[in-house]
Amino acid sequence: MLFNTIFETLKTYSNEQKAKEMSRYMKNNFLFLGVQSPIRKKITKPFLATLKKDNAIAWEQLIEQCWQNPYRELQYFALDYLGLKKEFLTLADIPKLKDLALRKSWWDSIDQLDRIIGGIALRFPELNHTLLVWSVDDNFWLRRIAIDHQLLRKEKTNTDLLEKIIVNNLGQTEFFINKAIGWSLRDYSKTNPEWVRDFIKRHESKMTKLSVREACKYI
Repeated sequence: MLFNTIFETLKTYSNEQKAKEMSRYMKNNFLFLGVQSPIRKKITKPFLATLKKDNAIAWEQLIEQCWQNPYRELQYFALDYLGLKKEFLTLADIPKLKDLALRKSWWDSIDQLDRIIGGIALRFPELNHTLLVWSVDDNFWLRRIAIDHQLLRKEKTNTDLLEKIIVNNLGQTEFFINKAIGWSLRDYSKTNPEWVRDFIKRHESKMTKLSVREACKYI
């Protein structure tokens, strides 16, 4: 019932022109209602406040229904909800999160899932092995999650894991992988520029210009 209420509420704010623009921005991979993020977050805030009171995670009743819905705003709401519940996510939720990553994949969903999964890995280091396996998966979106899952960790970054994962993805032609490599290094350069300089010195011959340019933005 809650999902239907959320969906119907979002539909009342639909905007056909904005929907076309938002879809075009996402390379027409998804349908949109045309509810921009600031508006979506404002109108769904009361729903999230209600959901926050329950420690359980509504996978089937809410997240799955959002993911099955054709409109991208519902996937965004599911990700907002998962972010709200991040402290309750455990290793047991990784298969479900992986499933979300493999369905309706695009950078907008993947770049939120990598933070969510990264948060689990920080609390449960045994997940590191799985992320290392993902770093060589045939699906480049899983590889992108592995590369960027430590974003914003600062001094808590596991540099051995970061290096192994990035090295596993050097020599790629996929834009989203090479961009992710640059982002992960650029982010960590704010905390440890010397480590990033040394990494680039040792691996630059196998890195793309895009990755190097992104990595060197602040150093």
